Amino acid sequence: GCTQKYVVKNYFYYYLFKFSAALGEEIFYITFLPFTYWNIDHSVSRRMIIVWSIVMYIGQVSKDILKWPRPLSPPVVKLEMRTDAEYGMPSTHAMAATSISFSFFIATLNQYKYPFELGLVAAFVFSTLVCLSRLYTGMHTVLDVIGGALISAVLLVLLYPAWDVIDHLLLTSPFCPLLSIVVPLVLCYNYPKLDNYSPTRGDTTTILGAGAGATLGFWLNNQFAAPAYTNENFQFGFHLITTKIAVVMLARFFIGIVVILLTRQLMKSVALGMLGYRYKFPMGDLEARTRLEVEVPYKFITYSSVGFSATVIVPLLHELLGLM
Repeated sequence: GCTQKYVVKNYFYYYLFKFSAALGEEIFYITFLPFTYWNIDHSVSRRMIIVWSIVMYIGQVSKDILKWPRPLSPPVVKLEMRTDAEYGMPSTHAMAATSISFSFFIATLNQYKYPFELGLVAAFVFSTLVCLSRLYTGMHTVLDVIGGALISAVLLVLLYPAWDVIDHLLLTSPFCPLLSIVVPLVLCYNYPKLDNYSPTRGDTTTILGAGAGATLGFWLNNQFAAPAYTNENFQFGFHLITTKIAVVMLARFFIGIVVILLTRQLMKSVALGMLGYRYKFPMGDLEARTRLEVEVPYKFITYSSVGFSATVIVPLLHELLGLM
């Protein structure tokens, strides 16, 4: 399909909410979550990724169980088309924004010195902008957005008491490498079936794959590199940031992003090449990529490699380049 024709009368709102909508998409996940791991604090990043993976899986599955339609167009003007094939309730943009912003706030509150009110307002503004962007772009109803934010808030309340236990098990349990791969794969292959194709299964596989690769990386780092439970904090705190440190942080970020993008492209080509040989379809066949036996393994291999690269390969490269 194609978007409706429309006239932009207020460019400030247009670009504000288009940008805010991107804060709930892959471009944000693939930059902010690794940045947190490389430059702020490993424990904060681990908790955010754990919460994000759980919240997003529940949100995606809920969409395909409830099967509530998105707003009708017309009268709504839709500024996006990629996600239009998905159902509406709950808004996973709202869920992601709420879970990421408030889990970051809660996880950093006791580790860094900054005003409580400032952190709370920042988390609220971030999540609110993303929620409002879904209304502005015509992709969700008010109920979709409120439902997504509330579900995410409830899940945060339920998960918070178990944060430390889950984190400890993921870092120390000998079963972690097996479970971090098997459980997400089982969930992806047993995703709710729909009459018509929807990208929700592929997006869910992307999220769970990235979480699986990152979890495996966390475990390996704790076993063979720098143990997570030490008193030494080699990450830069907010109060220590100087010009020199800011340059190092940016260098870490840009080097890491290049490695991640190269990993994604390489593993996507390898996975599709292998699956194309196995199931006899050309790499350019977009319809073949929507089949269960192709979509799940190719996305899981690609994004688990991205998660593993972000948590293991990139830090090793940083250390080799003297950026640690």
